[in-house]
Amino acid sequence: MKKVAKFSSLKFLILLSVLFAGSELYAQYGYGSGYGYGSRGGYGYGRQRSSIPQAQETQKEPEPKTAEELVDGEMPRITEALGLNEFEQAVLSSVLKKYVQERIEAQILKLPPEKMREVYDNITKRQDEELKAGLPLEKYEAFVALQKDGVSKTLKKKKKKTKRKKPKN
Repeated sequence: MKKVAKFSSLKFLILLSVLFAGSELYAQYGYGSGYGYGSRGGYGYGRQRSSIPQAQETQKEPEPKTAEELVDGEMPRITEALGLNEFEQAVLSSVLKKYVQERIEAQILKLPPEKMREVYDNITKRQDEELKAGLPLEKYEAFVALQKDGVSKTLKKKKKKTKRKKPKN
């Protein structure tokens, strides 16, 4: 009788462990009734397919940036490259916003190339005069060089100069 009781309790423990392990595997991995990851049958975790065709969404063209957004995006780099104080930064920012807006308006008009060049030259001339009046001479010349070379080249030159100025031991 003792053997029968031990044997039946052993069967019971084995059955219980198989049930727990089976439910644990089913809960973790989703294996059950033949429907695993992405298998046919519709109940798996894979990509679900529908017989209804999906409408294609049209891609919206990105909104063109305003003059204010363009200038505000570039001002930190320009300020770093030229070493501007807050007053000079405000003067430069306001002048650039004004004339970038004029350039955008000229682009919208879609003038012939000769006329467009003439309009751009006129805008640049007025911008330079206003910047010359609002900024110190060395900052103005540095800004003109910055426009000519680009911001990244100017920043690289500035870093090289600071590396060379380190005192020797």
